[in-house]
Formats: sequence, C-alpha cells, structure tokens
Amino acid sequence: MKKIAVIGATGMLGWPVAKALADAGFAVTALSRNLKSNRKHPNVNWMSGDLNNPDSIRKLLEGNDAVHLNLSVKQHEKQTDWHAEEHGLENLLRIAQEVNLKHVSYLSSLIMNYQGVNGFDWWVFRLKQRAVENIRHSGISASIFYPSTFMETLVHQYKAGPFMLLAGESKHKQYFIAADDYAQQVVQSYRQLNTGFREYIIQGPQALTTDEAVTIFKQNTAAKLITLRAPLGLIKFYGRFIQKMNYGYHILEALNNYPEKFEGENTWQQLGKPKITIEAFSKRN
Repeated sequence: MKKIAVIGATGMLGWPVAKALADAGFAVTALSRNLKSNRKHPNVNWMSGDLNNPDSIRKLLEGNDAVHLNLSVKQHEKQTDWHAEEHGLENLLRIAQEVNLKHVSYLSSLIMNYQGVNGFDWWVFRLKQRAVENIRHSGISASIFYPSTFMETLVHQYKAGPFMLLAGESKHKQYFIAADDYAQQVVQSYRQLNTGFREYIIQGPQALTTDEAVTIFKQNTAAKLITLRAPLGLIKFYGRFIQKMNYGYHILEALNNYPEKFEGENTWQQLGKPKITIEAFSKRN
C-alpha cells in the first residue's frame, strides 16, 4: 500500500502519524475542515471535507489504498450530539465498503478498559468500544491501536501557563508513550501489513504515576512550573453544570484508578520498541 489517507491529521496525535508516513515514502492525503493549517510536508496533500459529508469521504477514499483515523470525542460534546467517532465513523465504513478500501487503521484507547470497573460507566467509553466493534465487523482489514497515556498530555492538558494542574490521586503507573514513537509504530504496521484484524497495545518504556511524570517534566523542561492540585470531588461537582468539567472528571477518574498492566511486548517485537523517555521528551518541550 502506497497511498494512505489520514483523518484528524491536524491534531496532537494525528500530525505525527501523517508526517511519519510521509517521511517513510507513503503518499499521504489529509482530510481537514481547515485548509489554512500550518501543518506542511511535501508528501502530504490536503483535501477539504469532514466525516459529516459523504461526498468528501468518497472523494478521499477513492484515491487511496487505506485510511488512518485519529478521532475523538471533544470535551464540549454531549451524548446526544453528532460524534465523528460514532456517526462519522459509520459514514466512513459504509463508503469504504462501497469503494473496496483495502485497510483501516484506528487510534483507540487503552484507558477505556476501565469501563465497568468499580461500577464506572461513561457514555464516551461505551462509544469507543462500539467504534472498535463496528470496525471489527465491517469486513475491512484493520489495525487497532490501544495507547497508554501520551506524553503530549503533559504539555497540552496538564500544563496551563506557569502551572501543572492535577486532580485527585494517581494510584497506578502508566506506560507513557511519545506521539513520535507511536507514529513510527504505525509506519511499521503499514510496512509489514497483512490482511485481517490486528490489535496493538501501545505502551512506552517507563511506568510512572501521573505525579511522577509531572515531577520529571518539571525537572527537565526549561520553564519554571508550579504544581496545583484540586480535589477530584470538586471537578465532579462543577461537572454537573459545565460539560468540559464533566468530561475532565470522568477521564481523571479513569486515569487515576485504572490498574494498567504492561502488555506491549508483542507490539514492541512486531513494530519496534519505543525509545523516547519522559526526560528526553521534557527537555524539548
């Protein structure tokens, strides 16, 4: 496969994959609602459109061998809203079947396995589980990636100006993974692609609690940062009135309590071992 479409390429996790695929020699076409993005690469072509527009999906897929999906439920979205990771995915799979697309790769979630643990129930995790099953039963060859926590969240979610914002207590270690390492694993999955349904656990080389990761980040980044911590119950309270807070509460509840185990050895053997440590990541951010 030489031609790969990428949906969600402007984001924190989508662009590293699009760039890595292009660097590896694949012809990449990225679908975006905003063609004014500053994401530039000589082997990445941009096409206007979105998953709510079947015509743009068809135009994208007809010229490519495969599609990589970097979808998510936005923090402001409500359960009754239209969701790219549900309704948009349904549109894409239907059209992919019609045009006989060869392969779909999809960034899922490892933390969604917390669904049902200790009575935890969240519609976002249920949506993500359905997305995997819809791909599984589509009849299209597919690769599903289940990542641990990305190091990039330290910059884009925990960092706010001069502060690192934490809530609740991080009880278990997570195998933090850098987006660039994950992107290289996606590239390897396409280089050695076999048909069928494949699943990969994406985990990094270090097991750290969120508190430990934040401490290392503060010690190695150039900025002087101060840690602020809020009770998780406070986030839950404000979540009754503010959708973004409600989303944040559920994510933090799952991250703080999910007993992540190391399951990435098979992925390392097949797609390469991640190399980037929290220390190295922090020094360049």
